[in-house]
Order: sequence, then structure tokens, then C-alpha cells
Amino acid sequence: MKLLVTGGAGFIGVNYAAHHLALGHTVIVLDNLSRPRTQHNVRWLREQASHLGREEKLIFYECDIRNFEQLLDIFRQTTPDLVAHLAGQVAVTTSVANPREDFEINALGTFNVLEAARAMDRPPAVIFSSTNKVYGGMEDVAVVLDGTRYRYRDYPFGIAEDRPVDPKSPYACSKCAADQYVHDYARIYGLRTVVFRQSTIYGPRQFGVEDQGWLAWLMIATVTGRPITIYGDGRQVRDMLYIDDLIAAYDAAWERIDAVAGEVFNMGGGPQHTLTIWSEAGPMLEAWAGRSIPVTYADWRPGDQRVFISDNRKAERLLGWRPKIGVQEGARRLWDWIVANRDLFA
Repeated sequence: MKLLVTGGAGFIGVNYAAHHLALGHTVIVLDNLSRPRTQHNVRWLREQASHLGREEKLIFYECDIRNFEQLLDIFRQTTPDLVAHLAGQVAVTTSVANPREDFEINALGTFNVLEAARAMDRPPAVIFSSTNKVYGGMEDVAVVLDGTRYRYRDYPFGIAEDRPVDPKSPYACSKCAADQYVHDYARIYGLRTVVFRQSTIYGPRQFGVEDQGWLAWLMIATVTGRPITIYGDGRQVRDMLYIDDLIAAYDAAWERIDAVAGEVFNMGGGPQHTLTIWSEAGPMLEAWAGRSIPVTYADWRPGDQRVFISDNRKAERLLGWRPKIGVQEGARRLWDWIVANRDLFA
């Protein structure tokens, strides 16, 4: 199998690329290397290929998905079987500051990927990394405070895919537009596409920042002594999905691509794998750090969800998938990686 990964130097992309290199597949990585520290991930990926004796199986292109002609040329040169479209602008705050760039990367860039795929004699399958932010703030969903955490009053299994989209930021709008294009290209053009509306994904090689990759950011800030600001009261709940479990879902979709083409999946840890942003994460990190961690509190950010938990039952039913790695185990793996690689965060 030939896999093409857009955003292949990012956190999810580099882990997915390494996974398929280990399986002996040819992996084509596209990235414009615009995010800080992506060079570290490219270097690590090349080391993995060398260790496996599969240097010829790894192909890297420095490419921006906004450049359709270059993108199309790469598709024609490499003729991939599967495209994992993971490239994107990922931060809400950045989208508010520069909504045009956010649109061009997330909406137009995704359109370019789809058009490049459609132009092929044998169009590849396309897996798209969307976001739960397409559902917006979900103000109509009743949330109650239960001790140190919020919970849904009426959704014990979490939020399902039939929830209407209601994006509340330029980032959410651009990802929602891309999400709908990917979904519709299966219906209109017969492309084999799958959309994953992802919750909090975490794991090694995640260079988290304050507005994206929050658990990794809290750990990085703790290890390096940087100030931490908690927006809201810290009792917000997120379902947590470890990177290996996400990769297993991608693989399950590829294995069943003809059966699940055109489907949309909410993809997260589900009700069994949740963590609060600080009321639970804070004590966990303080125990591992062996000291108290000072934090500053600030106002809630617009559109911030008190709770988001994915209903994974559709993925379980159609993909035969469910998350396996618990939050404590996965978080400890991420913590140990950050501690072992603290020089990368200087």
C-alpha cells in the first residue's frame, strides 16, 4: 500500500507515517514545515525509516496544500492508494487573528486535496481529520456540575454524529466547510472518503501550545517552568483519545473502506476515557512533578464547551473499534516522553 500523509510532520501525521513504515508500506509525507519543531518530527521519522532499513519507503515533499499545481503533480508522481489528510491550521485564536489564512489552509487546502484525488485515474481513498468544534458551543445541551467536573444531563453515551453542526469560530467554520466537502465528494463523485470528527488526541511527539494540544501544553509548561493560564474554572471535561487508538481507527476505516466510504465518525475516548482540564489534570501533574503547580485563571473563551464527549457507538458498530488505552496510562506515556525530551522544548 502507498500512503500519502498531508501534514505528515505534525503530531498525528508523523505517528501515522511511522506506523505504516513499520508495516512495510511506502509512505509519502507532505508538509510545509511552517509549525515550530516539525523539523524534529521529520528527523525522527527518517531515523525510524533508517532503523527499519526502509529509507526508500519514505518520501518527503515540502509542499503547501494551498498550491494546487504542486499538490496535483505529487499525486500524479506517487499514485497513492490512501490519503490521510491531516494538514491544517489548528488553533482557534490564530483563526480569529487571521481568518483568511485559516480559510485558505483548511477549506481551500482540503478542496485542493479532494480535487487532486478526483483527478487521478484511480482515485485514492481519503481519510480526513475533522474536529468536534464543528458542533459549536452546544448551548442547548444541558450540562450540570457534578463535584469537580461537568457532565451531560441527558447524553450518557456522549454526542453522536446526528448532532447538527453549528461552528462558532473561523477555525470551526473552515473545518466544517472542509468536513462537508469531504463528505459530499463521496456522494457526488464516488470518492471513498471518511470523516473523523476528533476530540482531544494526545501522545508522544505532540508539541502542544496553549490553544492546541492542551494536555501536552500543560505538561510542557510544568516541565519547563512556564506560566499556565486556565480559561474558565478548570472543571471542563474532555474525552481523551491516545494516538495509538486513533491510528487503529484510521486503519479500521482503510480495511473497510468500501463499506464505510461516505461515513462521518465522532472519534474520541468516549465516556470511559475522560479528564478535566485542571481539577483532575492538575493533581495528576503535581503528583508526577513532585511539587505544586501555580496557575492563573482567566475568563471563559467564546464557544468553549463545558463538556465534550464523543459517542463512539457508530465507530464500534461499523469499524469494530473501541479505545483501549486509559487516560492514566496514555498521559503517563506522554509525560515520560516530554521529560525525556525536555531539550526539544527549550
